[in-house]
Amino acid sequence: MDKFFRLKENHTDVKTEIFAGTTTFLTMAYILFVNPQILSLTGMDHTAVFIATVLAAVIGTLVMGLVANVPFAQAPGMGLNAFFTFTVVFGMGFTWQQALAMVFICGLINILITVTKIRKMIMRAIPESLQYAISGGIGLFIAYIGLINAGFLQFLGEAPIGEGTGLFAKVVPSLVDFTNPDALVALAGLVITVVLMLLGVKGAILLGILLTTVIAVVTGVVPKELLNFSTSTVSLGNLGNTFFKLDIAGLFADPGKLLLVLTTIFAFSLTDTFDTIGTFLGTGRRSGIFDEKDLQTFEEGHGFASKLDKALFADATATSIGALLGTSNTTTYVESAAGISVGGRTGLTSIVTAVLFLLSLFLLPIIGIVPAAATAPALIVVGILMAESIGKIDWEDLSVAIPSFFTLAMMPLAYSITTGISTGFIFYCISMICTGKAKKVHPIMYIVTGLFILSMVLTALVN
Repeated sequence: MDKFFRLKENHTDVKTEIFAGTTTFLTMAYILFVNPQILSLTGMDHTAVFIATVLAAVIGTLVMGLVANVPFAQAPGMGLNAFFTFTVVFGMGFTWQQALAMVFICGLINILITVTKIRKMIMRAIPESLQYAISGGIGLFIAYIGLINAGFLQFLGEAPIGEGTGLFAKVVPSLVDFTNPDALVALAGLVITVVLMLLGVKGAILLGILLTTVIAVVTGVVPKELLNFSTSTVSLGNLGNTFFKLDIAGLFADPGKLLLVLTTIFAFSLTDTFDTIGTFLGTGRRSGIFDEKDLQTFEEGHGFASKLDKALFADATATSIGALLGTSNTTTYVESAAGISVGGRTGLTSIVTAVLFLLSLFLLPIIGIVPAAATAPALIVVGILMAESIGKIDWEDLSVAIPSFFTLAMMPLAYSITTGISTGFIFYCISMICTGKAKKVHPIMYIVTGLFILSMVLTALVN
């Protein structure tokens, strides 16, 4: 095992990797409950989507661990599943089978741009200042997710989600008054986790999750019915209701909708691609998972020799596999940073996470007792750790500060890694042109920025 995963070479051991894999799983296990809830609104079978979510996570994460030997986990992405349901199905009127076809094609496109090294060229073109901003922005994004999951924020007012759906999203965040038991448990968990971190306790984040779960059980935040472990019944046969149900022929049957179809696939692909690029740049480089030797191999472009090359390919294949199973875009999870922060450095972390996802098919009730109030503090702490890179940005140079700020700010405020990156790219190009440094910008940055602007225009037109 040490030889296969190169544990000593990566300054880690089996115990640390198990801790890391378990931490990553616990911080992203919420997707097991949320993804079926969102996608089933389209008419998809709830149990089938649950099984598809598990299997997509297992297969994607295993490929990441065994092929790339990196501690990143994959699962159907939040935001992308909402886009699938509320925009594509409810807003545009496509069936969920046609939406799955779009996701499948998006996966094929991602494989193509990875094999042809387009993804690699994009990553190499991103300036160092924006890489630091992406890392810091992801930290703020993760912390914001944690604050929401902890119940520390309340949202006042409502806004419609999609046209004619009858659904509304709450807006305008405000701090709660902490009379809610869930928020109090999360607050206790945050204090416990922070104290353990300050005392240098190994596995502090995982220990914090477990201790907070105990508090949640004792205080009744975890409903008593969830403590009945005899209800572990998941019928694997239900997967047939979504497996291979994508409708590619129906998707292109109406010539009048061709522009809309292509625009939507483009939006899926662009979001998926830059969510992944942001996650790899934001967490992998900062932690040393993609060290200088690996990055040099990546830069030189000799086949698929580097871990980063292999990780990009593992991510690219996961989306199409997930679509065949019956779920929206499978992507590399930013919550992987939680496992990385407690020492995960190799694919063994991913293997542990994948095994726990597989066991969730049979141990769903046990996993279900870990509330969001227990995992939210971990995300907040990880966000704090990732904010370190913000200090490496040259804030005195406005041509650097302006795009960096928009990258940092827009990720949490727009609740999207891709939106933060696209906004940062646009203002980077504007800043460099206005300061007479236009020739220093890599041509690919101009091309990608143009694609972002095109995506915005097309989205506005089709809506």
